[in-house]
Amino acid sequence: MKKIALSTIAVLVLGTSLSALTLYSDPATGQVFTAPGEGRVKIGNFVEEKTVAKQNSSIAKIAEETEKQTKTIEKIEKDSKTVPIFAKASKFKFSGLTYIGYTYDDYDAKLADGSLNDKEDSSDFEIRRAYFQLKAYLLDDPKSYYRITFDISKDVTGDEKVRAKYAYLFLNNVLPFTGVEVGLAHRPWHDYEEHNAWYYRSISKVLIEDKKSGPDLSNSADFGVMFKTRTKYFDADYGIYNGEGYHSASNGNGMSFEWRTTAHLLGVSGKDKQTSKTYWDASFYGQYNMGHKTVSGIIDPVTGAVVTEKQDLIFGGLHTVFNMPSFLVAAQYVYSDNTSNVTKNVSAQAGSGYSINAEYRLGSEKEYRIIGRYDSWTAEKEISSDEKEDSSYILGAAWDMNKNLQWVANVIVTDNEARSSKENQNGTQYMMTAEVKF
Repeated sequence: MKKIALSTIAVLVLGTSLSALTLYSDPATGQVFTAPGEGRVKIGNFVEEKTVAKQNSSIAKIAEETEKQTKTIEKIEKDSKTVPIFAKASKFKFSGLTYIGYTYDDYDAKLADGSLNDKEDSSDFEIRRAYFQLKAYLLDDPKSYYRITFDISKDVTGDEKVRAKYAYLFLNNVLPFTGVEVGLAHRPWHDYEEHNAWYYRSISKVLIEDKKSGPDLSNSADFGVMFKTRTKYFDADYGIYNGEGYHSASNGNGMSFEWRTTAHLLGVSGKDKQTSKTYWDASFYGQYNMGHKTVSGIIDPVTGAVVTEKQDLIFGGLHTVFNMPSFLVAAQYVYSDNTSNVTKNVSAQAGSGYSINAEYRLGSEKEYRIIGRYDSWTAEKEISSDEKEDSSYILGAAWDMNKNLQWVANVIVTDNEARSSKENQNGTQYMMTAEVKF
């Protein structure tokens, strides 16, 4: 086919360049002329024999070269090994999310007792987190899928680490209105708050996960199974997990039962973004984490004995959020306890606290935001009665440049009470962030 096409093109091209001669005759005399004149009749167009021979020779050469090229192409195609690209899943979906930032930490130089703070000021460009996600739709039900999400973050030494954040199979409607995640799955609370009340994980985690002035009760993923019930006026997440979280080793002491129940007081109006819908939610969430930690080498302040204990961590929270296209306001209260009277006096995880955040939106598409948040946490140390409040303030502004890029500028003021175990965190943090997603 290639040879015929190329030869035909060559003939057509060469044929248009042939030199033609028009002849005329006089019917009365029978004479032949090369120019028109009175009484002459056109015979037709003619080509010299030597010109035809020359052009035929050129066409033959082109055809010969075309034949050689065709054979070369056929040989290459025959010798090459074709690698088929295929997938056993009917559909793949890729997405990514990255927090690119600059942070300047200005710590208080001295503590309340006059001693020097062991924290030094720092200035860093950073990738705070980077996520890459793949969903594979394996079943006929388009709402069932397998998901894996890789998470890039710094460890305590400052090295970048890549770990699996999520790796689970989601099966839709295993029960009425209920699906299930099996594997390295979501925990019930974090994902809800970050998609309905606090949209700025790029600058700060939610209260129960915060370490600088919060209790650090839980993180966002763990190995286990979680059921997800969804209706117009009510939804819930509840599951059983190892309890230590996705970036900690399991100690095998016990499992963790965790839950979230949410009443949608105005109903659910679809998956439209927060700038185009109104909702009012009220939630109750928490966990009962059995054998959460094994703590050894702790000196009992009453007996003076060295104690090794396993502690259960139990916490619960109440949360509400009201959202309209132009603003959002949310508030929550959290209480936690553990079963160890010894570790309770050295751990900030037993206590109570609250968080309030608000957001005001401007612009024709609500692309400009003013954000604020206040967190407070008080660790309850029953034996020593030495309770200290840790708190922080966030104030900032955000700009949605488009659906894939958001810029955030903010400050975070950490104001932990004097002689708190986290007093050395006090200071002001200045941040600039680009949230990139696709």
